[in-house]
Amino acid sequence: MSNPADSISTTDVVIVGGGPSGASCAYWLAAAGWSVTLVERKTYPREKTCGDGLTPRSVHQLAAMGLEPAVAAKGHRYEGLRAFGFGASLEMQWPEHPVFPHYGYTITRFDLDGLVADHAVAHGATVLTGTEAIALLEPSAPSAGGLRGAAGVVVKDKATGTTRELRARVVVVADGQNSRLGRELGVTRNRQWPMGMALRGYYRSERSLEPWIESHLDIRDPSGTVVPGYGWIFPLGDGRVNVGVGLLSTDGAWKGVNTTKLQDYFVAQVGEAWGLTPETSLGAPTGGRLPMGLARGPHVGPNTLVVGDAAAAINPFNGEGIAYGYETGRLAAGAIGEALAASDLARLSLYEQRLDDAYGEYYRVARAFVRLISEPRILATCVGLGMRVEPVMREVLVVMANLMSPSGRGPGEAAYRGLARLSEIVPERALRRLLGADRDDD
Repeated sequence: MSNPADSISTTDVVIVGGGPSGASCAYWLAAAGWSVTLVERKTYPREKTCGDGLTPRSVHQLAAMGLEPAVAAKGHRYEGLRAFGFGASLEMQWPEHPVFPHYGYTITRFDLDGLVADHAVAHGATVLTGTEAIALLEPSAPSAGGLRGAAGVVVKDKATGTTRELRARVVVVADGQNSRLGRELGVTRNRQWPMGMALRGYYRSERSLEPWIESHLDIRDPSGTVVPGYGWIFPLGDGRVNVGVGLLSTDGAWKGVNTTKLQDYFVAQVGEAWGLTPETSLGAPTGGRLPMGLARGPHVGPNTLVVGDAAAAINPFNGEGIAYGYETGRLAAGAIGEALAASDLARLSLYEQRLDDAYGEYYRVARAFVRLISEPRILATCVGLGMRVEPVMREVLVVMANLMSPSGRGPGEAAYRGLARLSEIVPERALRRLLGADRDDD
């Protein structure tokens, strides 16, 4: 990593945030020969609240960057998902796919994020750690329907408190879901779209080498009553497991649910099977909010772009964010490279177009899906029936992990087309009535 005191005043691109989206964007731009400065307020390695699971989409992006061998050496390979719900269980291997691998890895963000940032440095990027971007430099008026522009960012060395300017032709904001610079650029969240919440902790477990990640679709309180949410256990292969709970909701559904209690219920539910006790706990759980489905925007300004969690790129179907961080960082790098090569920053609008091409319809369907399963009776009906029909659940896995075949010919693709069509032609209230879940207060 570069020292924050290094003298840098001008660069082609400055990227704020060194998580998956920022580091990916830095790698692809540096590998293409552009001068890139990545600003990360912490120093690697650093803790990051996450499920620590890499799906085949994530593995594909890491392999494209040449990083799969390093991830395989530090992480734990797993074969698929073991799902539990309403008295049934299924083991489902990741499907064969023409593009994505049929396996995943678990690896902590403590280990993963520094790998990608170091890789960007090895290809020519400058990474400033322990350096916080505190303001936009010379912000300009927003483009029509877009973000404000900026001449760069003002950064502060956290060790010394000294500030300086980093000027750039393009500014990329990748500073996560709280994105202070995103708000300064004019990014807002569509509050009608889904917001997730998650909490995770680490435990020692003799089952840390399991070849399956585990998902529990019904969590029960001490009285046996199903409480809204889902739980996961991700074996890390090093004597630890990542254990967490999540909520996917909208319109205030499940408002007031205490995620700490939800985590306690879940740990009690699976504790005996996995050896989870206060003595095997490795610390208090941590968590946060997960804006998703591209609910934050706009994403492009005169010379500015927003990527990853700052753009709410998380998949509403399953709460996955790492793959979409890598992908949006790469999409942004492509648009930036084309704009700089042509000396035409108007071409940055290609990024917005490519986001829509990649995720527009899929996320629209996912948002509709989340609105439906926010109703507990619909969740219980769908999961309770689906878990007992293995072929259906396998195709649901394909859709929720966004692993449909480009040919569009398989049963998973057919299931997705059916969901997409349903979300277009059936009003939500009518669909709730159809499933017997309409409420007087809707």
